[in-house]
Amino acid sequence: HFKLFTEGYSAPPGEVYFAVEAPKGEFGAYLISDGANKPFRVKLRAPGFAHLSAMDEIVRGHMLPDVVAVIGTLDIVFGEIDR
Repeated sequence: HFKLFTEGYSAPPGEVYFAVEAPKGEFGAYLISDGANKPFRVKLRAPGFAHLSAMDEIVRGHMLPDVVAVIGTLDIVFGEIDR
């Protein structure tokens, strides 16, 4: 237990994408490892990112004040998107 936290876990070389069902949608993580005790690259995809990506098509044709209501309806948390 102590060595796992001090030295880290050595993931085998390669890449993997995994997704879990979160309360607001799919939460995904993409991990690339070169075999060291720290990952080479980690990319996280929050559930709100897909909702924010669809904003262009959702609000097309609406007035600008309606955008505030749409953001509130989709319940986008900008803290999880801005990583």
